[in-house]
Amino acid sequence: MCYIWQNPTVPAEEVTLATLEKIPHVIDNLNISGGEPTLRRDLAEIVDVVYPKARVVEISSNGLHPERLEPIVRKHPHIKIRFSLEGFGDTNNQIRGEDDGFAIKVEGLRKLRELGGTDLGFAAVIQDGNVDELVSLYEFARNNGFEFSTSALHNAFQFHKNDNYPYDRMRLARQVERLITEMLKTHSVKAWFRAYMNLGLIRKILGQDRLIPCTAATDFVFIDPWSDVYACNVRPDLLMGNLSRQSWDDVFSGQLATRIRDQVAACNQNCWMVTTARTAMRSHWAPKLPKMQPLSWVLKNRLRVTVGLSVDFSAIDYTKVLPDREVSLRPSFFQTAFKRVVQHAADSHYRQGEFFNR
Repeated sequence: MCYIWQNPTVPAEEVTLATLEKIPHVIDNLNISGGEPTLRRDLAEIVDVVYPKARVVEISSNGLHPERLEPIVRKHPHIKIRFSLEGFGDTNNQIRGEDDGFAIKVEGLRKLRELGGTDLGFAAVIQDGNVDELVSLYEFARNNGFEFSTSALHNAFQFHKNDNYPYDRMRLARQVERLITEMLKTHSVKAWFRAYMNLGLIRKILGQDRLIPCTAATDFVFIDPWSDVYACNVRPDLLMGNLSRQSWDDVFSGQLATRIRDQVAACNQNCWMVTTARTAMRSHWAPKLPKMQPLSWVLKNRLRVTVGLSVDFSAIDYTKVLPDREVSLRPSFFQTAFKRVVQHAADSHYRQGEFFNR
């Protein structure tokens, strides 16, 4: 799904603690992502810097080195941790190129829970190779006391590739319907709103417009390894500034920021990821509260499921589905040699060319 692992950055060129200190203490959710954040030798120090700045601090990891997160969880037990997991056993191994990823990640989360971790879970990317295991994977996570979040195949400039499209859109959509129904059957309010987020994933998978307009550059931004600040991680043309050379206010104020927000308002990329969807679903003024559109859908469909009715999927127009793309099978890098390309700040960082998320 991404070639970040083929394009490692140079540690000396990566974002520094001093740069992260510039982030203000007004952040709702701050996600330390990658690449792989546990490769940063100063990850614990990074967490110490940003933890007071956000209501929720999250680490998105491949989960192959959970021991590197143990001291962080001991100190910050409420930190949010998500391990990428694409299926059971061989399914996960083939998609992610891992030897025994499922067992390592499950045991890793259990150990972090023993150390006091309170917000632990898995994150799966819905795709043709794992969609048949989607509901079972969700049930496994729930039965073991772990959270379960989802995204769908999508393209983004930091992935260094642009062929992330589904092969069989309708098949994926129907399986996500099953997941939504199971989420609404639970007694978890969080799961109900995740059901709505997955409703948006169906529209994304089928090539339809977003449920709610994007709020990039207003409610969220993306900071890359070189401290460049983008409106989002999808469009490399929406560069707002550089946090190592500028202050936070310089990046978010002024004519450039205004022009980029105008471009976001006119953007027709079909993106619906956890970051972009979560911020779109929440009130701008009270981030803990949802907007009326997702709230009304959740309440209505939770009631329908409770009285034995089916979920209302009228928000999805199944008569308008993009044709399945002619995409050659993505190569598996499991036990495959590759040429490592190390990027430097003087290079063009993202060279995979143009793409459109449809």
